[in-house]
Amino acid sequence: MLEVHGLRKEFGDFVAVDDVTFSLPEQGSLAIVGESGSGKTTTARMIAGLEAPSGGRVVVGGDERGTGRPRSRERRARGRQIQMVFQDPYSSLDRRQRVGDAVAEAVALHKDLPADRLRARVAELLDMVGLDDRQARSLPKALSGGQRQRVAIARALAAEPRLLILDEAIAALDVSIQAQILALLVRVRADTGTALLFITHDLGAVRHISDDVLVMRAGRVVEHGPVAAVLGDPQDSYTRRLIASLPKPGWKPRRRASGVVT
Repeated sequence: MLEVHGLRKEFGDFVAVDDVTFSLPEQGSLAIVGESGSGKTTTARMIAGLEAPSGGRVVVGGDERGTGRPRSRERRARGRQIQMVFQDPYSSLDRRQRVGDAVAEAVALHKDLPADRLRARVAELLDMVGLDDRQARSLPKALSGGQRQRVAIARALAAEPRLLILDEAIAALDVSIQAQILALLVRVRADTGTALLFITHDLGAVRHISDDVLVMRAGRVVEHGPVAAVLGDPQDSYTRRLIASLPKPGWKPRRRASGVVT
């Protein structure tokens, strides 16, 4: 459902993304990993239409995306195909708007439903992400970080997209909450058939959510393939260093006499 060919992004003399090529099948799941500054988020933003590519092509469902700034109607059509969830859900929510109203607004943007069906759809979306009526009546500030991220996912799913892009969507959450959100995304993919593009630096999370992984460094792809193959037998030295940096089972921080963790 997604084809990316020779994607490139320049900011003046700086090349942020250089010749990135990959594909994602219907209902598939692909992770793009790499350190900060590797170009993974810029790549995601170009696919979502939030950045214009300097070169290359993005093809969604057989339709090639234009490289210029999309008009309002085109942005809405893109939103029905691709939605993006960001690291900080609080910044994407109106702090004065109750959660149920925020999700209803997202539904109404893409579908013209009578009031009763709109309420039913909002309830369905909130239930899908593990939220209830009490949370629907709450303001964002009354929710935990994990609950706010669930709201952001519900809003994204309101468009019934074919592709959900998650840009470091679990990075700011506690480890136990990360696991819950990953399980939620796996379930959403199974229930709705929505493909997932997971942007992260967390290789541990990749094993749980993705079929394939693409490793980026300095704007270029250095390795690409099934998760088990790339993480189990990496061919590129950069991928091997990323894997080696993961804490080993049973690892505990070593403390100096001063009590500073090293």
